[in-house]
Amino acid sequence: MSTTSLKLPDELKKRAADAAQQLGISPHAFMVSAIDQAATATERRAKLLADAKAARDEMLETGKGFAADDVHAYLKAKASGKKAAKPKARSWHA
Repeated sequence: MSTTSLKLPDELKKRAADAAQQLGISPHAFMVSAIDQAATATERRAKLLADAKAARDEMLETGKGFAADDVHAYLKAKASGKKAAKPKARSWHA
């Protein structure tokens, strides 16, 4: 494990120490967790954007996509615990 020096404004350092105390962990553990959470969020966002671009590229290549109303109805039913048929891709080219 490597060591990193981190300079924080006094107010931020106090907030981190106070938050760590509330959680019953050390300020160091709090900061490691915060950095881990930020890195994970950044990685997830990058994957979401890459997946969205791949889906768009596939849609443009195949000329097929999903109607928003169909997708919304499907997601609403699934979120309610109901069985629902997956929407069918349809051609959007004229």
